Amino acid sequence: MADLKLVLFGILLLFCSCEAYKILIIFPVPSTSHGILGDNMVKHLLNAGHEVTYITPFINKKKYDHPNLTIIDVSANEEHFDENLTNIQMIMEGKLDFKDPILMTQLAIMMASSTLGNPNIQKFLKDPNQQFDVIIGEYMFSDMYSVFQAVFQCPLIWFSTIQPHWAILKMVHAPLNPSYNSDYIIGNVAPFTFNERVYELWVQLKGLYYHKYINPGPEEKIYSELVAPILKAQGKPVPNYEELKYNASLVLGNSQVVFGNPVPLPPNYQHIGGYHIDEDVKPLPEDLKKLMDNAKNGVIYFSLGSNVKSKDLPESMKEGLLELFGKLKQTVIWKFEKNLDNTPKNVHIVQWAPQQSLLAHPNLALFISHGGLLSVTEAVYFGKPFIAIPVFADQFLNANSFQKMGAAVKVDLTYNLHKDLEVALNKVLPELPKYTARIKEISAAYHDSPMKPKDALNFWVEHVVRTRGAPHLRSVALLVPLYQQAYLDLLAVILAVTVVILLVIRRILSLFTSESPKLKRN
Repeated sequence: MADLKLVLFGILLLFCSCEAYKILIIFPVPSTSHGILGDNMVKHLLNAGHEVTYITPFINKKKYDHPNLTIIDVSANEEHFDENLTNIQMIMEGKLDFKDPILMTQLAIMMASSTLGNPNIQKFLKDPNQQFDVIIGEYMFSDMYSVFQAVFQCPLIWFSTIQPHWAILKMVHAPLNPSYNSDYIIGNVAPFTFNERVYELWVQLKGLYYHKYINPGPEEKIYSELVAPILKAQGKPVPNYEELKYNASLVLGNSQVVFGNPVPLPPNYQHIGGYHIDEDVKPLPEDLKKLMDNAKNGVIYFSLGSNVKSKDLPESMKEGLLELFGKLKQTVIWKFEKNLDNTPKNVHIVQWAPQQSLLAHPNLALFISHGGLLSVTEAVYFGKPFIAIPVFADQFLNANSFQKMGAAVKVDLTYNLHKDLEVALNKVLPELPKYTARIKEISAAYHDSPMKPKDALNFWVEHVVRTRGAPHLRSVALLVPLYQQAYLDLLAVILAVTVVILLVIRRILSLFTSESPKLKRN
């Protein structure tokens, strides 16, 4: 009996020794995929026993019902996220160019300004009773969320929604080498051709110029107008905005090296891609389960994601796709935002689909996707090959990467989509075992990890708090100016010495040539 009491006391002591932290999570982008990432981060940290304050535009009291969770509503951000920004026809016609750095900068700064200027956020920042152990801010190509650390005087962790890229790495280390790292929008896969390498260099230099000379102006103005007065009123120091930007302790990346570009990264960048995937797969609704179970020739699932809507496709493309799918022997499930008439018998329209549950089903043979990182990560997790139809952002890089790995085929988004997709299907379906075997190899490597993504998330967040900002992980590269990293000072010295030597040689030669006539006369 005494031994049992000792065991129970030990267990109680163990639980008591687990510290609970107060964590602020900032996910203000009103996009469903971003909401999925934010919600699951909150879920895992709450399950670990922490107290979470969550800044989000998605307000659902039932979904977020937890005693240790506080929601701060920034749903007003939806006003700045017009559906036209993801209208597929406008993208196809070139009316929206997401490769334009000016447009991306304007959108990012507008979103940050809307968030910081939101009355709920202003009230929150002015509340002297708010205290946190760590802040996790979504990095969406604006450095503005770094200002929260000035108010709450605690460590900041950036969260990157995509694979490692120069824009996020420059915040904690140094830009990635453009000779073998693609810009996330361009989508080239290393090794590059000469022209690709030069173009990558140009894009990164242009991006660094915008970050250094264009972005700071409006961002510092927002900081001085919306945050600095609060700091002064609370008697806190007003740090230089440039110092705040580069003061993050860590970057958590929605990435995994097994299907990303395996490049050298600083110790304060950590992969946690896949933490949004449920380990316990939810059962399918009865109608979908019956459909999947009875699909003798397998199922093809088609979804363009949560931002791009299939309903916005031109009518000719919809008709062409339905005709194409009707020719297939497989059952086709198409996530479509409204009902469609005259669909072939093997084509089933669903306005919402439990994607992870579909991918987990053994009869799911092929996934036709937009190539978003959440979708391709789920495809890897469940070992399903896919055809990618990238639309914008990092989707091109994801599609090209998996195509090069032999686990997917990329199809360009054009008005001939139904014809090009037919070519891709005629290529993939006869060789489906080969593509399936390749994606399962990648899946096995993904799962062969010492720590699950959700556990890595909890560990690194807690590590930053326990070590008071994890200064031991911070890269010394932040202390080395770019011109020194590129040895431009050495190049200047070499050029200067070369010029001096040439001038001396020229002077010596001129002396000889000027004295030679005198020697001849003598």
